[in-house]
Amino acid sequence: MKAVFLDRGSFPKHIKIELPNSIDDVVFYDNTAAENVIERIQDADIVLSNKVAINEEAIHRANNLKLIQVMATGTNNVNINACQERNVCVQNVTDYSTISVPEHTFAMLLALRRNLTSYVDAVKSKRWADSEHFCFLDYPIKDLSGSTMTIIGGGTLGKKVAHIAHAFGMDVIFAERKNATEVRDGYLSFQQAIQSADIISINCPLTDETKDLISEVEFSLMKQSCLLLNISRGGIVDEKALVDALKNLKISGAAFDVATQEPMPEDHPLQSLTELPNFLLTPHIAWASDEAMQTLVNLAMKKITAFIDSSL
Repeated sequence: MKAVFLDRGSFPKHIKIELPNSIDDVVFYDNTAAENVIERIQDADIVLSNKVAINEEAIHRANNLKLIQVMATGTNNVNINACQERNVCVQNVTDYSTISVPEHTFAMLLALRRNLTSYVDAVKSKRWADSEHFCFLDYPIKDLSGSTMTIIGGGTLGKKVAHIAHAFGMDVIFAERKNATEVRDGYLSFQQAIQSADIISINCPLTDETKDLISEVEFSLMKQSCLLLNISRGGIVDEKALVDALKNLKISGAAFDVATQEPMPEDHPLQSLTELPNFLLTPHIAWASDEAMQTLVNLAMKKITAFIDSSL
């Protein structure tokens, strides 16, 4: 049995990846360009991919293919219809970053709320040495306690973010689905949740329903002091609307770990925001604590083993 990992390089070398002993031929590629996918998986029984796209043609030409193990939660990089036609199983991994993503969310939030990057940069530029007093207070500092956080997405990550928010003394609102005709217990209507928020945390997947979920209308509903956090998926926030909101001071700030195109090219709309002190952007790393990555890999190996055992 042969297994091919198309983008092993998306995990650091110190993350151990040991496939089941029943797989006697394992090929690791650091990364795989789109034009090389067909060649590299054509004789594989099992394909592992983090973000490399596996399209319909590649699936139909891989005659031995039985399993695609996505080394992530999202399966949007795999043509599911083609897999169903070929009776190829597709597995993903969930609940591996239930600590890493929420911790990253609050790291970004605290940096914004307390203007940490502005103060760190000011110290580096010798501003403290020139201060008239023992400290300098050029940038506003606000506590999290007593503020209201609206969470979009009531799944595992959203609930963990809420748990941490409560520990900080924050009030938490879960937003009902946009345009929902009924509001579930424990939720507030989408519009009310947006209007009430001091901080909005997006913790839902990207779907047809959530694409451009936050756009011009939603920004017009937000408090001018609101902070927007997207540590979920690019495309949930209309990026052009975000640029307009930040540059025209419609909201106080934003922190993103994702973009509609990754890696993000130099002409991407979010690039124009990276020089602003009230916008923080990290390169899709919220999921990637060492502990979370090893957990992901371990879960994936268990799922592959279970698939092989069930196929014998």
